[in-house]
Amino acid sequence: MDRRTLLTAALLASVGLPATAQDAASYPNKPIRLVVNFPAGGSLDVVTRTVGQKLSEKFGQSVVIENRTGAGGNIGAQAVASAAPDGYTLLSSPPGPLTINQFLYREMPFDPMKLVPVIMLSGMPNVITARPGLAANSARELIEYARANPGKITYGSQGNGSTSHLTAQMFATMTGTQMVHVPFRGEGPALTELMGGRIDLFFGNTASVLKYLETKQVKLLGVAAPKRSSMVPDVPAGPEFGLPDFIASAWFGLVAPPGTPQPIVDKLNAAIGDILKMPDVRERLAATGAEPIGGSPAEMNKFLEAERNRWKKVIDAANVKLD
Repeated sequence: MDRRTLLTAALLASVGLPATAQDAASYPNKPIRLVVNFPAGGSLDVVTRTVGQKLSEKFGQSVVIENRTGAGGNIGAQAVASAAPDGYTLLSSPPGPLTINQFLYREMPFDPMKLVPVIMLSGMPNVITARPGLAANSARELIEYARANPGKITYGSQGNGSTSHLTAQMFATMTGTQMVHVPFRGEGPALTELMGGRIDLFFGNTASVLKYLETKQVKLLGVAAPKRSSMVPDVPAGPEFGLPDFIASAWFGLVAPPGTPQPIVDKLNAAIGDILKMPDVRERLAATGAEPIGGSPAEMNKFLEAERNRWKKVIDAANVKLD
């Protein structure tokens, strides 16, 4: 075989091959698109834009944030799931599309388990938030009160199937209590009704209630976490009120389309891991109530698996389904 034939054969063999370590070395050589599957201005959007700006500086390429909302985050997730697996389209998402929606929706337009974990961005635990006048000042007192008054306590949520709804359902299942669910369109209306005394509880993330805690418009009864949160160090965690498995958090993770090569995933993971350690980034995230997480893709994959198992049990127990 002559030299020209060998070169031609080598060229043809390279066509259609997946990206390799050599491709990762030249990555990125064009703008990266970060799809955010919830509206601009929220915590997810702020965290993603903060990381995206630093990633652009680090790689010397534009990082474009695109908000694609709807269907509980599924629309944005589907867009990424069907994108080319080359590292130039990524998804920044909260728990729903990655670990919860597959058990809620009767049909899913994509398989969340095929999305490739890149890195955990940040997280914050959910807390049991009560109206000031509720006859319970701790999680233990709430459990006793709820058991003595079945069906009389009301809790608001961001909507059917939201993490606030499912966290409350997890609490009710674990404590053997019955509470009345009042769904709203977002956490804002739910908190307004809570502070107005028209509902009793809200099981939302820490950041969303901190400003109301300072003005004593709400009180915190417990944290849905294995240990106390640095954001509210005086509030007891699950194990302290007899619920060691009461774990629910609002977290944000970055994933890539199915089939994205590991060398590119590893390069993104290393870059963003460094970004999450930057003091100004940590300060910016803290202002939103978020704590940086980081970790390897393998660690993220293990975390997502545990989350899916946890929420499937809750959803099955509550028999929650969405069209």
